[in-house]
Amino acid sequence: MILWIVFALMTAAAILAVLWPLGRKAAAGRGGNDLAVYQDQLEEIGRDRSAGLIGPTEAEAARIEVSRRLLAAADVQEAAAQPAASAAQSLWRRRAAAIAALVVLALLPLCFYLVLGSPNVPGQPAFARVKAAPGDQSIDALVGQVEAHLAKSPNDGNGWEVIAPVYLRLGRFDDAVTARRKALMLSGETATRDADLGEALVAAANGVVTDEAKHVFETAVTRDPHEAKARYFLGLADEQDGNRTGAAARWRAMLEEAPAGAPWVGFVRAALGRVTGEPVAEAAGPSDADIAATANMSDEQRVEMIRGMVGRLSDRLHAQGGDVEGWLRLVRAYAVLGDRDKAKDAAADARHALADHPDEVKRVDELVKGLGLEG
Repeated sequence: MILWIVFALMTAAAILAVLWPLGRKAAAGRGGNDLAVYQDQLEEIGRDRSAGLIGPTEAEAARIEVSRRLLAAADVQEAAAQPAASAAQSLWRRRAAAIAALVVLALLPLCFYLVLGSPNVPGQPAFARVKAAPGDQSIDALVGQVEAHLAKSPNDGNGWEVIAPVYLRLGRFDDAVTARRKALMLSGETATRDADLGEALVAAANGVVTDEAKHVFETAVTRDPHEAKARYFLGLADEQDGNRTGAAARWRAMLEEAPAGAPWVGFVRAALGRVTGEPVAEAAGPSDADIAATANMSDEQRVEMIRGMVGRLSDRLHAQGGDVEGWLRLVRAYAVLGDRDKAKDAAADARHALADHPDEVKRVDELVKGLGLEG
């Protein structure tokens, strides 16, 4: 409402500025009253001469001066009579100009606003518009904005990298493949971008690791041997080719080398259980209470706590037996703590517990060799 009042005042001021000069009256010309005055003066000079109030010389001089003024006044009256003839036409023009000013100044801005503005949109403070949550916009609208940007700037590698996972989530797999290829080409080749392209290729092939995808994953692993996504899909390729042993070996290696808190551990563990047909137990780890308790511990107390957790892991393995991942973790834990003898004993116990699984025993031997525990 305040905005409309401001608009009205601005319009009124503009109209007043235009109409003020149009409404001013033209200066009135000197009329025919001067002629009457000069004629009266001539008559008065004649009366004074007849009455003997002035002499003949003075009367003649006064008559000449008044006559000169009378002629000048007559010329002025004749000149003023000419513009008077067009006074009506001039008045009509000023009125027409005033009407045009009213129409243009009042209606033209309103028409522009109705065409270009948004009179039906509810009012919203500028700060609220700027701070509007991105979630208030639909995914299609956001994708449309990025696509419009990429149409204008097709060489924006970051833009393609941003929209590729969105395409994947929306099921637009072919578009995801295109976006991944462009990101790889424009932003440079890295193991992560190779793995992302391979993932899109697998999705576009309905989950099948094609030859092209496998080649891309192998390239990623060549660039970075620890690229988790590429390693997982290479294991999946082995599984799809019927090489379950190869798939299990890849995924076991991933679990052995997994950093603490890796988000993909559970997923890989489930895949390993699928190809081996056996549940893969999760290593016993510290509870939330254990982690919180370490905050105020000294170094000696922390080491003692770790030894306690390792001891519990040892007890579980000796009681349950055949968890190769647990045995490998136990051997490695003792080696980290500097207990070489306990590490060797744990390796020996692992060989005994896993005697029916030569491949798993071989992994224990490789770990022992890698840790320098032989002899």
